[in-house]
Amino acid sequence: MSQQQKTLEEQEEELIRQETAIKMQSEEIAKQQKMMEELRKTLADQQIKLDNIIGVRGELIEDLKEEFNKSSMNIKVDEQTGAITFDSSILYEYSKDELRDTGKDFLGDFIPRYLRILMGSRYRQYVAEIIIEGHTDDAGTYIYNLDLSQRRALSVAEYILDEKNRVLDKQQIESLEDILTVTGKSFSNPIYKANGDIDQDASRRVEFLFRLKDEEMIQEMMDILSEEMER
Repeated sequence: MSQQQKTLEEQEEELIRQETAIKMQSEEIAKQQKMMEELRKTLADQQIKLDNIIGVRGELIEDLKEEFNKSSMNIKVDEQTGAITFDSSILYEYSKDELRDTGKDFLGDFIPRYLRILMGSRYRQYVAEIIIEGHTDDAGTYIYNLDLSQRRALSVAEYILDEKNRVLDKQQIESLEDILTVTGKSFSNPIYKANGDIDQDASRRVEFLFRLKDEEMIQEMMDILSEEMER
């Protein structure tokens, strides 16, 4: 075999290798493009679901505001989260967890109205959890206030879930038990005055919060997909 012929064969082999490499690169690019399209579609689908949930949350908050902001119950509805906050002095004596008679009357008025919205036909399918959260001021140790805040939140749950107190009927109690959780936060989330000092009175409070189904999961999924898109 002449040198010229050998060189020609080597060039042909190199050409084949290059063509194979180009083909593999093209296939990989096509594969990545397909994956990107699938990611975009998934992201768009999740965005639609998230927008729907955000829309539901917004409507729910508006309904809560309409129900309570004009009432005489001194209840605050958070514009962003829909959390309901009221002064713990309505329910308890200072540093106590036993409900006052005025607190029982308050819950007897508040709870049916609150649940009529959250567990009514419009929103029940979206509500994953209702949370009763106890908060304290920063007087005393963290553990003492953690125990107090938990006992206070629990006392609310015990009262409204006891059928003999006639706050809710048996069916309502059973439905609420499926989604109700109770927690105490001690003084980990205080309320501050404009000057930066802790507002002791405002920090002593009970909050009712809700969580919508799939809300956190969809947001986390969208964050992951967005990171994949940026790579």
